[in-house]
Amino acid sequence: MKTAIVNLGTIVSGDWRDPFCAGDTILMEDGRIASVGTASSDAVNACDVVIDADGATAIPGLIDSQIHNTFGDYTPRQKTVGFLESYVHGGTTTCISASEVHVPGRPKDPAGVKALAVAAKKCFDDFRPGGMKVHAGSIILEPGLTEADFADVASQGVWLAKAGFGGVMTPYDYVPMIAWARKHGMITTVHTGGSSIPGSSGIWAEHLIAMNPHVSFHVNGGPVAMPDEGFPRMVHESQIALQVCTAGNLRTTLLLGEMTMQADQFDRFLIATDTPTGSGIMPLGMMYTITHLASLGHMPVESAIAAATGNNARVYGLNNGFLQAGKDADVVILDACVGGSKHNALDALKNGDIAAVAAVVTNGIPRFVGRSRNTPAAMKTVRVARNQVPHDFSGGGH
Repeated sequence: MKTAIVNLGTIVSGDWRDPFCAGDTILMEDGRIASVGTASSDAVNACDVVIDADGATAIPGLIDSQIHNTFGDYTPRQKTVGFLESYVHGGTTTCISASEVHVPGRPKDPAGVKALAVAAKKCFDDFRPGGMKVHAGSIILEPGLTEADFADVASQGVWLAKAGFGGVMTPYDYVPMIAWARKHGMITTVHTGGSSIPGSSGIWAEHLIAMNPHVSFHVNGGPVAMPDEGFPRMVHESQIALQVCTAGNLRTTLLLGEMTMQADQFDRFLIATDTPTGSGIMPLGMMYTITHLASLGHMPVESAIAAATGNNARVYGLNNGFLQAGKDADVVILDACVGGSKHNALDALKNGDIAAVAAVVTNGIPRFVGRSRNTPAAMKTVRVARNQVPHDFSGGGH
């Protein structure tokens, strides 16, 4: 399938060092971005679907690098069906598992945690709720796991490992397991901050530095933040990616955002939601954190968008998160909302407003065009200008 988006007013690349792309057109073919910039009329006319952006803004699909999936598009924590598909209507096109810790009666023995990770990974390989890609199957680190266990699950495709919910005596007991997971090519993540479930321990900077995972999950608190003196240590004494979450502490989110910019460590600054949790389901959570950083902090809005897209992609080794030729064709069209005081998406986000999600394309396929059911309408008329496939792409907006 060939898809074109034309008449774009602004194209945000997802790369904070080079945040904008020249031109007004994105061409997609067979699930990948073919070109970003300008295109001939012949190239546009060869597309199966042409979306007229009417001067709106394109950004890469948002990557939520911490969700608590279970099986299917269901969360027992909030007893809700369809939350992942709803996140697509908030501009999130990729989610990454924070482990399947919310599966009712989850196993805690080595054989059980291995089976849970493998099953979750395989269940989501071909399941795309609302068109979203879910990277599921993060093995929960529990006492008794050996290096052979990590080699085993890695051979079955599991590439994520999570520390922080296990029954270890102290956080330092995770050190050898993190090392084994890294040795076998897995991205390692660690709960950060106060205990979030009974039986787990608080994890602070000294624990993380000893463990040396790839990512410090919800370093701003999940939901309770670590002591402030830990943040400079994380920035200056480690190379761990520092993920802030909507369901965490807003003050420390702003603190860390400014700290990473000043230290020229912004590649390590990631945005996620850490949902569904006790904080609920947040279809617009990624966008709220972007606008909090841009309006309350000193962060350029295009950098905040990069923290939710390209930075996540780099840390996790994904082929999306950037609007570049060859990358996965996951594109979101944003605009200022009808009734707001601003006239484009970036100014609206800087102002502290939510932007209207006017269209979402994943894998080169439009999932809806014109109106998200989770945001107000866009000021501009984003529409399907030509369509040669049997689908109206209306999205069923309210």
